[in-house]
Amino acid sequence: MKKPDIEKRKKVMGRSIRLGHCVCDPSKPCPCPVFRESDVCLCAGEHLPVKGTGKVRLTQHVHSAGCASKIGQKDLHAVLSKLPPVRDPRLVVGVSTADDAGVFEIRPGLLLVQTVDVFTPGVDDPRTFGRIAACNALSDVYAMGGTPVTALSVIGFPIHTLPHSAMAAILRGGMDILAEAGAVLVGGHSINDEEVKFGFAVTGLVKRGHLTTNAAAKPGDALILTKPLGTGIIALAGQLGRASARASKAAAASMATLNRRAAEAMVRHRVKAATDVTGFGLLGHLTRMMLESKATAEIDFDTLPLLPDVMGYAQAGMYSGANERNASFTAPHTTFAPHVTEARQAILHDAQTSGGLLMAVPARRAAALLDDLRANGSPRAAVIGRVTQRQSRAVTVG
Repeated sequence: MKKPDIEKRKKVMGRSIRLGHCVCDPSKPCPCPVFRESDVCLCAGEHLPVKGTGKVRLTQHVHSAGCASKIGQKDLHAVLSKLPPVRDPRLVVGVSTADDAGVFEIRPGLLLVQTVDVFTPGVDDPRTFGRIAACNALSDVYAMGGTPVTALSVIGFPIHTLPHSAMAAILRGGMDILAEAGAVLVGGHSINDEEVKFGFAVTGLVKRGHLTTNAAAKPGDALILTKPLGTGIIALAGQLGRASARASKAAAASMATLNRRAAEAMVRHRVKAATDVTGFGLLGHLTRMMLESKATAEIDFDTLPLLPDVMGYAQAGMYSGANERNASFTAPHTTFAPHVTEARQAILHDAQTSGGLLMAVPARRAAALLDDLRANGSPRAAVIGRVTQRQSRAVTVG
């Protein structure tokens, strides 16, 4: 620990004592408990030593892992509904449809795609977390049929609790994926935060004819999912020390895989309706797609691709509070067949981190698209259902 600057300490603490409160945290007295116990004045720029020199386990420094840390759709809608609408003829896709990214016309035929995505780690390794965070943020651009161009990093990190090397590894992992995507890191922002958080604000481009939205699904479309489900359940199992090595490895590999090639296949096959599956779970994102498209989706649970051991974890009750938040939004819009058990519903509501793309494509083109996806980086891609005329509910699961 660095030797304290006694004069600086006296100056800062003298001010706090005169005020009767700590100048950095008015809820505390001065001298504060940290000073009394450790002879360290945080307000004077002194710091407690970083505990331990061993391997950092990021998930031990967060409450909710991955996209389970996000605010639920129901609460988010309640907040956003209090805001004034944004009206501009150049705004092609805005907040009103709760799509994956905003889309703005910069000149006829060329659109700007913008998004931001930040969340807590769902894996322990810092560099892997950085890679996953970048994949997750870039996915919003891919879900709109776009190509990422630039990115700004956003990181919250307990800089005086965890080693600097861990923060550097997170950033380096994100840069690895940006390079793979052909996007350029142009800067960023950092916050000294007790809980680790990381992500990117991403800007991309898309030709108007290639734009995909969550409001363009049509009756007769087949629904295709490009990645297996279960990342949130496995992340919680990992926090509890109960995730198998094969489950953790498969989840990390899936989350750290870009949706770039899947998006390129989507554009080649002229898909017009898509979304990515992240924090609101498969049902949350699908429900929103059907509400915006004014249609109904019929899903066959047995066709869903799942990560290893996920069903067993779900049956053991290993799913986070994000499930309840997601279910509170989808409940009025969803019908489950009797054989869709609580565990199966948990998988459907599981908050995914860096999940796959969910596409609606005319049934006659589904087989060709599926073959293209499987040959180009999405081996678990599957047809999971179909779109029908709007019924009483937006989604039925059998």
